[in-house]
Amino acid sequence: MVLSQRRMQLIGRLRHRKTREREGLVLVEGIRGVGEVLSRGAQVRFAVVSPRLEGLAGGAPLLGALVHRGVELEHVDDDALAALADTEQPQGVLLVCAEERGAEALVAPGGRYLVLDAVQDPGNVGTLVRASVAFALDGVLVLDGSADPWSAKAVRAAAGMTFGVPVLKARAADAVELLRGAGVPILVADAGGGDVADVPSTGGWALVVGNEGAGLRPEVSEAAARAVRIPMPGPAESLNAGVAGAILLYALTREETVAH
Repeated sequence: MVLSQRRMQLIGRLRHRKTREREGLVLVEGIRGVGEVLSRGAQVRFAVVSPRLEGLAGGAPLLGALVHRGVELEHVDDDALAALADTEQPQGVLLVCAEERGAEALVAPGGRYLVLDAVQDPGNVGTLVRASVAFALDGVLVLDGSADPWSAKAVRAAAGMTFGVPVLKARAADAVELLRGAGVPILVADAGGGDVADVPSTGGWALVVGNEGAGLRPEVSEAAARAVRIPMPGPAESLNAGVAGAILLYALTREETVAH
């Protein structure tokens, strides 16, 4: 039960954004995240598993699914997996799979998109990607300056659902041009905007959620057709980007949500 030095080094490299992007690979940890990735049909390179996996709820069925899928398994002891994992209490499974890179063609007339403008917290990025899947968006555009949506922490926050929606990384100017070219109206989340409930629930749009502290960059806000906000009767001045974005997506897709 010894993992090869080559694969240990690969997993170590995937902890760093630049080398991870060069490798085009993603680390996924935990029973729920790995299960979600398998259900989405991701291209899996190999999995590292330890005895702890089978002792946890859902662990044995997941191990069976990995075997059934024909995934190459590396068996190690619990201490060895803990040394490889990013989490404090790993669940006995770590997956290495190929990143799925969205193409510019995903931006099309009538589409509904989430745009992350320099959202720097990977937890918020993962939460918003997960919300995009929940509300059946057509894609997520991650602008330069944002946390890597394929980092282990972001994928974990998304519960593996990063594989459930096309994700395109783009420079801000390029994203604005893509959306304009497709005739998709840009909506920006802004405390000074109008009530999001006043936005029609039909037609395409791209909701931009900005940096947690600095807000939106000028070229994005200047391209906006409309600014929207969440009315808050309570004393809180604001919500974090993940919570605010998820609520806005619910409001913007409310007709479909109610229909289901």
